Amino acid sequence: MKIVFMGTPQAAVPTLRRCLEDGHEIVAVWTQPDKPAGRGNKVSFSPVKEFALAHGLSVFQPARIKNDEAKQLFASHNADAAVVVAYGRILPDEFLRAPRRGCINVHFSLLPLYRGAAPANWAIVKGETETGVTTMFIEPALDTGPILLQRKTPIGEKETAPELMQRLAEIGAELLGETLARLDTLTPRPQHDADATFAPVLKKEDGLIDWSQSAFVIERRIRGFQPWPNAYTKFDSKSLILWEAQPALSVTSGISNGEVIVAQRDELVVQCGKRTALRVLEVQPEARKKMAARDFINGMRLKVGDRFG
Repeated sequence: MKIVFMGTPQAAVPTLRRCLEDGHEIVAVWTQPDKPAGRGNKVSFSPVKEFALAHGLSVFQPARIKNDEAKQLFASHNADAAVVVAYGRILPDEFLRAPRRGCINVHFSLLPLYRGAAPANWAIVKGETETGVTTMFIEPALDTGPILLQRKTPIGEKETAPELMQRLAEIGAELLGETLARLDTLTPRPQHDADATFAPVLKKEDGLIDWSQSAFVIERRIRGFQPWPNAYTKFDSKSLILWEAQPALSVTSGISNGEVIVAQRDELVVQCGKRTALRVLEVQPEARKKMAARDFINGMRLKVGDRFG
């Protein structure tokens, strides 16, 4: 099958690799424009572009896709299908009509649950015990198209968003391979909009810890908001990222939320809302590297009664 592949992050690479392994002809790879990154603002390629160039594929990176030039370019590929995995743009109608067999999206949730840009992150944050991958035909509205195949997977109790995404990316590659192989016999089924939930684009402020929340909620945000915006708080007027923690019930009373109730050896415990407490295991102070709780306690001379937030 002649395929245009559209994707940008590392999570899209396994699916592109699978398309090649299955013998499909990748006539073009579309990915987001190169962006400066790091301290030196050095221009970096997307993971999809790096993979595509390493395998001799033609790469296209238009800054805008809703103009006539981009639409004509896309149509000129004369593709049987487009495969879209976290490309980063909503496709115009002309794109959806161009491939003979349509545009197929690999989405990292069990649609109609968690439509949107960050499904794996929000599934963890909201406390879901399972998620999965959906392949579907793309329609103009966001993540509303008819479903082709789905596959479920449990979410581990300690699993972070990057760990979950790595697994979902491999599941998605396998599911897309099966979808293309069975495309002639699959019967697309419509989504039930009444069951839909949403996973909006992550914002910096999403990561700010509210210590009045339950420690169980905060711990899920620590895992779910990696690698960005991360779950963070203030200590000594500086930002502090929490990378790993364990929630527990608290028997203390009369303690303010965000107050340190244990600070000795490896034990750093912070009072949270709803009579819970958070045992902090790994942190990253502003402009510093990650460190264990013990090193943070010693370095900051942390003591009971100090406050986060």
